[in-house]
Amino acid sequence: MKKAVTVRLACISLLAFVCVGLSGSAFAVRHTIRQSHHRRFRWLRWNPMFKPSHESLLIQNAEIDRLDLPRIQDETELEALKADGSLVPIIPGEALRIEPSLDPSRRYCRPWTRDFVDDISQAYYNRFHQQIQVNSAVRTVKVQRKLRRHNRNAAPWEGDTASSHLAGVTVDLQRRGMTKDQIRWMEYYLFYMKALGLVEPEEERRHWCFHIMVSGHYSEWRQTQTIVPLERPEEQPDETPTQVAAGSASK
Repeated sequence: MKKAVTVRLACISLLAFVCVGLSGSAFAVRHTIRQSHHRRFRWLRWNPMFKPSHESLLIQNAEIDRLDLPRIQDETELEALKADGSLVPIIPGEALRIEPSLDPSRRYCRPWTRDFVDDISQAYYNRFHQQIQVNSAVRTVKVQRKLRRHNRNAAPWEGDTASSHLAGVTVDLQRRGMTKDQIRWMEYYLFYMKALGLVEPEEERRHWCFHIMVSGHYSEWRQTQTIVPLERPEEQPDETPTQVAAGSASK
């Protein structure tokens, strides 16, 4: 009798052990599926028009080389370029603000880059009655090296893929806080400019900004224009970015 009871208890214990193991496996499967689904959802949500790429960095540096612009090494060189007018201040106003933490000594860029910032910020304000924010502009090699130590996603300070901020041709415009409609408007505007060879944009995920290198051709193009893409037409599901820009209002 005792032997039968012992055998029965052993069987029950074994069955309980198997059940626990199976339930644990089922939990692990559900947990894995949930994590996989979460990762997939996050990947689908981040699908910008202008993803950062090695090719984009090459394009940006090729334009800097075409213009024969120096990569600014230090504060001394930076101040010299300000003094001779090669770099001009970014002026905040009704349509434009500057990130308060941005060092005042680095709120500068090339003249054609400032023209672009003035134009896009005014167009954005006309459409949404809100300001665009400049998060970053010119940098020195010294600043970029320091940034690289804290952010491995930052572009290097030398080579064919060096940061275009070092030449003063690039600005970062804040993307964080924009609505879907505002982001779409920005992407369409930049798509039009990129198609003309006037900008090379990227949408950075880590800092949620539009990184925009402006070509030296922008000022020449701007002088020939009586129409620029100031406003996006009313929502049309089948419209293309080119059609949006082509339907813009007069400046």
